[in-house]
Amino acid sequence: MADTNKSDSGKVVWERDLIEKLALESVKEQRRKRRWSIFFRFLLFGYLFLLLYMAMNGNMSTDNLNVGDHTALIAIDDVIMSKDKGISADQVAKGLKNAYKDKSTKGIILQINSPGGSPVQSARIYAEIRRLRKEHKDIPVYAVIGDVGASGAYYVAAAADEIYANESSIVGSIGVRMGEFGFVDAMQKLGVERRVITSGKSKVSLDPFLPLKDDDRAHAEKMLSEVHQQFIQAVRDGRGDRLNESGEIFSGLYWSGATAKSMGLIDGFGDSRYVATELVGVKKVVDFTVRENALDRLVSKFGIGVGTAFTRLMETSSSTGIR
Repeated sequence: MADTNKSDSGKVVWERDLIEKLALESVKEQRRKRRWSIFFRFLLFGYLFLLLYMAMNGNMSTDNLNVGDHTALIAIDDVIMSKDKGISADQVAKGLKNAYKDKSTKGIILQINSPGGSPVQSARIYAEIRRLRKEHKDIPVYAVIGDVGASGAYYVAAAADEIYANESSIVGSIGVRMGEFGFVDAMQKLGVERRVITSGKSKVSLDPFLPLKDDDRAHAEKMLSEVHQQFIQAVRDGRGDRLNESGEIFSGLYWSGATAKSMGLIDGFGDSRYVATELVGVKKVVDFTVRENALDRLVSKFGIGVGTAFTRLMETSSSTGIR
């Protein structure tokens, strides 16, 4: 009886050892598969990242694709801001340079659908377009406004040889604005005291938590007026005698494309296809838009993906007893 119990006990131990070995081998196999899966995912992400990087930086040029004569297109279809927040001057400048560099480019279209944005970025784009136009007088530049080409976006459009839009497009808004909220009354009701220490009497100018002073308002209005005059001069230089100036043209108002034409803000009606076919004379359109934001987002997601995968791998290794 004792021998039988001993035999049964040995059998149980043997079966338990076998089960543990099988379970351990299964865990090891799953771990190996997970590691290879992560490795190949990294490899695929790296490959896609390289392709996108090459495309964004012009390494995959139209010369290599042998597309022949074409009209270059550069889209300005976001708020005009620094590259982390919208379409930047650097992006547009790079697209322009790539388009001019391509010997098959016969004309350039700035396809605009933007409410405007930074005066500085808009002015930089305007200046770059004007500079490149002087260097490449044989390649015309046309601005084509879609739904909206207002404020800083119209600033940019004014640098082109000619501007086209739809009769229903929103055009104009030649002005400058500065806006924020004031929380003074709300803070008083909540019993919150604002404490700020400065070394200059105007360092807290336009602080939303402090009452607006007349001197601060006057200074801000003077500054905005200076920027506005720069905007106005740029439009006058760009449009020349085509501009039918009136008392409201530089007031910050915006108009339909139909009214904008009568004011000399645009030259005619048409979309990018019309401009490429009828004005440039080359129907084929090649997109030279540089979208650095898309690349930044990919880099960010790629970095997050790598970090997440590495964390999961470390957590898995820790849970399986690897040190």
